[in-house]
Amino acid sequence: MRYNEISHNSHPHHKLKFGYTQVPFKCDGCKEVGIGSNYKCTTCDYDLHTHCALPSPTLSHSFYTKCSFQFLPRPPGTVAHYCNACEKAVTGFVYHCNACGFDLHPCCAKLPMVLDDVSKSPTGEVKLYLYQKVSAPCLRCGRKGRSWSYRSTCKKYNLHVACVKEMLVENWHELYSNSGRSGGGGGDSSTTRRLGTKVPSLKGTLETHHHQKSSKGKVKKGCEMAGLAVQFVISAVLGDPTTLIAGVVGTLMSK
Repeated sequence: MRYNEISHNSHPHHKLKFGYTQVPFKCDGCKEVGIGSNYKCTTCDYDLHTHCALPSPTLSHSFYTKCSFQFLPRPPGTVAHYCNACEKAVTGFVYHCNACGFDLHPCCAKLPMVLDDVSKSPTGEVKLYLYQKVSAPCLRCGRKGRSWSYRSTCKKYNLHVACVKEMLVENWHELYSNSGRSGGGGGDSSTTRRLGTKVPSLKGTLETHHHQKSSKGKVKKGCEMAGLAVQFVISAVLGDPTTLIAGVVGTLMSK
């Protein structure tokens, strides 16, 4: 359920209003980057992913059938915690299982098991399914296994969630290091404009991949489909796996 305005215990002084931004922001809850729908205090430039603003107190996941995850404002204890989905450090809001010690970023915990909006593309039908591990090489790193992955039904396109996170950190270092703030209402607008034109792209990697495996006539279409798959995975990792946000990501990737 979505609310137009909420009170949140992480920001008790002001209410947070539901909004939408086409420019990346850093979530003040989980400390990860987001885009699209969010809850924001424009007075304080405070942002939360929708998943962080309206979390489930407890959560179960089909990958970990014996686990019961509890939503916490920060990881317990003093040792470093890492997300089991993307391998990235957990420094803020988290779903934590006391029994096994597993951790999931809120947006990782809510990653869709199927990204089927990709099938609406004019270039053809591709559905992406989330797997805990796959034996096929990743489009970006070429490695197998590693983290959770999205894989197409045709088995041609596979992308690690960890690789997507690495791409975001590399391209949006200013947001992750706190020198850039938000995509709306506050912060340095010149910084957010620069970030908006630096959405990760796998163009060179995709072209090499398809040149190696396809005839020349199929390279262009293969790159288009793989590029579209990348757009949807990036938008899902950013917390808003919609056709609209995938289109925004695609536009920014092409700049």
